[in-house]
Amino acid sequence: MALPNIFTKNVADQLIQRIDKLKPTSQPQWGKMNVAQMLAHCNVTYEMAYENKHAKPNFLMGLILKGFVKKMVVNETPYKKNVRTAPAFIIADERDFALEKERLIRYLRKTVELGENHFDGRASLSFGKLSKTEWNNMFYKHLDHHLKQFGV
Repeated sequence: MALPNIFTKNVADQLIQRIDKLKPTSQPQWGKMNVAQMLAHCNVTYEMAYENKHAKPNFLMGLILKGFVKKMVVNETPYKKNVRTAPAFIIADERDFALEKERLIRYLRKTVELGENHFDGRASLSFGKLSKTEWNNMFYKHLDHHLKQFGV
């Protein structure tokens, strides 16, 4: 079953509606992050796609990511609860809920504006060239996983 297409305004708007249900006091159903940290964590995916603030993995790590992690990230199978995350995605410090929420919504809108053709065949920082379907799966299922984590 194909995942919803995050590149469409309708799907992005549905995700934004779920994000808007979050409150600074929202509690996770599993995991260690608070809601502001979760939003910052979700922003990392988009930072890697749009910003130049994360280092590209070294050769060995790149081989590991492409050989073992990529399939899990870009397929349609939902993530399991409490799966370990990459170091760049670990948010240990306190974050501003409103700022992280606004950033995430901005990234979602930018993703729709650019559209799926912008991403088709574009290289990701960690996994090399991805199809538009792989980009969609990576974006959508990660965000959906964490919104479910916080009950929205």
